[in-house]
Amino acid sequence: MIVITGATGNVGRPLIQSLIAAGEDVVPVSRRGEGHQVDLTKPETLKPALDGAKAVFLLTSADFLAGGNLHDVVDVIKAAGVPRVVLLSSQGVGSKRHPSIHEDAVTGSGLDWTILRPGNFDSNAFQWADSIRTQRTMAAPFADVALPAVDPADIADVAAAALRDPSHAGAIYTLTGPAAISPRQQAEVIAQAVGEPVQFTELSRDQARTGMLTFMPEPVVEATLDVLGTPTAVEQAVNPDVPKVLGRPASTFADWVSRNVQAFR
Repeated sequence: MIVITGATGNVGRPLIQSLIAAGEDVVPVSRRGEGHQVDLTKPETLKPALDGAKAVFLLTSADFLAGGNLHDVVDVIKAAGVPRVVLLSSQGVGSKRHPSIHEDAVTGSGLDWTILRPGNFDSNAFQWADSIRTQRTMAAPFADVALPAVDPADIADVAAAALRDPSHAGAIYTLTGPAAISPRQQAEVIAQAVGEPVQFTELSRDQARTGMLTFMPEPVVEATLDVLGTPTAVEQAVNPDVPKVLGRPASTFADWVSRNVQAFR
């Protein structure tokens, strides 16, 4: 049995599907929705979901930094006798833009662990879905700065492999798509998919910051804008870990859009 936190999210949903398709018993965990309702800022609420589990996928929300302690969550997992955790972290930890406290909690736990460090998600494009669907417009900062955004389904497939196969213990995987793509280019891909032009408007950093602060903590906003606006060469590079783990090419942004095109129509 495998426990999946963040079960209703863009990674959690395809991860559950991947594991079920592989014949695994899955226990979904989220703050709301189906499955066990768990608030990771109250680690004791996770205990009932852990009985008999052989692995846990750990995904925390952006606001967990303000009110949660992953060391306490890992202690609950360890006390329940679960031998293995897979943590969804961030490429920003490797580039020193984000703190390593969550990774430290896992790597220092004494459990078998695997860490996944995705960069920009293809599914971040959902933030433009309403304006594209209703007005055929899209606004974003840093119009021509390209990053190799990764398909959440690829993250899920790598997580499934790591949860099921102990040979991935101790590995840190940086997960990217197969090519860097800029916001302006993303708009062009979406326009092609919906069959109509999409007008692109470039936001200033301050404009983008104001919008992001409505749903993200300020330190996360600033670090994210730094990556989007002034990425390092490493952050712009395509990493081979997705194809190495999965034995197939990483999915393109166009692949992701084709599966989710109804959100933009």
